[in-house]
Amino acid sequence: MRPGEERPVEGGACAAVFEVELLKLRAAECIDEAAERLGALSRAIWSEPELAYEEHHAHDVLTRFFQSERPAASWVVQPHYQLVTAFRAEWGPTRGWAAPSPLHLGFLCEYDALPGIGHACGHNLIAEVGAAAALGVKGALESLPGPPLPVKVIVLGTPAEEDGGGKIDLIEAGAFKNLDVVFMAHPSQENAAYLPDVAEHDVTVKYYGKASHAAAYPWEGLNALDAAVLAYSNLSVLRQQMKPTWRVHGIIKNGGVKPNIIPSYSELIYYFRAPSMKELPVLTKKAEDCFRAAALATGCTVEIEGGAHDYYNVLPNKSLWKAYIENGKKLGIDFISEDAMLNGPSGSTDFGNVTFVVPGIHPYFYIGSNALNHTEQYTEAAGSQEAQFYTLRTAKALAMTALDVIFKPELLERIREDFKLKLQEEEFLNTVE
Repeated sequence: MRPGEERPVEGGACAAVFEVELLKLRAAECIDEAAERLGALSRAIWSEPELAYEEHHAHDVLTRFFQSERPAASWVVQPHYQLVTAFRAEWGPTRGWAAPSPLHLGFLCEYDALPGIGHACGHNLIAEVGAAAALGVKGALESLPGPPLPVKVIVLGTPAEEDGGGKIDLIEAGAFKNLDVVFMAHPSQENAAYLPDVAEHDVTVKYYGKASHAAAYPWEGLNALDAAVLAYSNLSVLRQQMKPTWRVHGIIKNGGVKPNIIPSYSELIYYFRAPSMKELPVLTKKAEDCFRAAALATGCTVEIEGGAHDYYNVLPNKSLWKAYIENGKKLGIDFISEDAMLNGPSGSTDFGNVTFVVPGIHPYFYIGSNALNHTEQYTEAAGSQEAQFYTLRTAKALAMTALDVIFKPELLERIREDFKLKLQEEEFLNTVE
């Protein structure tokens, strides 16, 4: 059976559907067959947590995993792909199809950790899900008789999600240019095909004042700590006029060196979040006015430095997540309601930027624990044996959904239409060229 085609066999469409379901079973079997190696992969990443752009061990573990796959050389692996700790692994025939271009499906792996508490966001499991789903699709397609299908399975290792935005670096380098649909999944406390992850902008704010003796002649100084405290208070007052969907949170990173010295320097780090990239600049402008007002009131000067990348909101693709839910339910996944999904709490991710250049899905999955992300308890849960069942089940659902994309042309068309519609709503259609 060719992608998007039905074989002219007795039973017509029903026979074609049956064949796709058999392929899904084969994908699940392939994942189960690799379960021990996939678990070892996850544990190797979990046991040596590394921060953004420093994931050298995780990079090496993942590239060796694909390089050692059998049959030999079945994956073309590019270590250090565009970034030092990114990689690309590709499977698929180089020729042998009549179609002008193969379908390119991307599976994303994250593997950076958090400072101090390790894999408290479960990125070791994200890496495992991406690798497992890709193996499942590959195994299912290899089981088909006849010439190779016009399908490429691509695994992208995407570092620095927690800080910096490695996916954005890879977008700018062209790594997502030829992908048709991308898949990944994120550990959580529940199963959700989509959560409204929001747009995020971060800033570093630096106040420069003048040092002086705090007891003998404080009037000679300009207190940069006062500016920081006033900025913090300004933003707290602003909250009354903020939309309920906006979020502002920050810390005072530097507030002086000694109590009897008027601080000549202070530094704050703030994150601003809004539901969309259209709203984010409005919130950012209000917050920056608060920072500048604090400088004016204290006589200090201020520098406001934006982060290297803004994280975009994740665009929903309803056709894609409906297919994922349908497949997940076959595996016994109990999803939260659509209302809870669309109105639930969320964070931000550089996967949002990906959804502005290629259709994608970023579901969340339960790992056997009610611990909250970014806690020591979640770190423990992400490394547990119990998490393995839920992780591999999610990988199976992703692989099954990818097979639907391959063999159901009407689904792929709806996915592409959903993508274009959401870009139009965000006024970003010009990004798809």
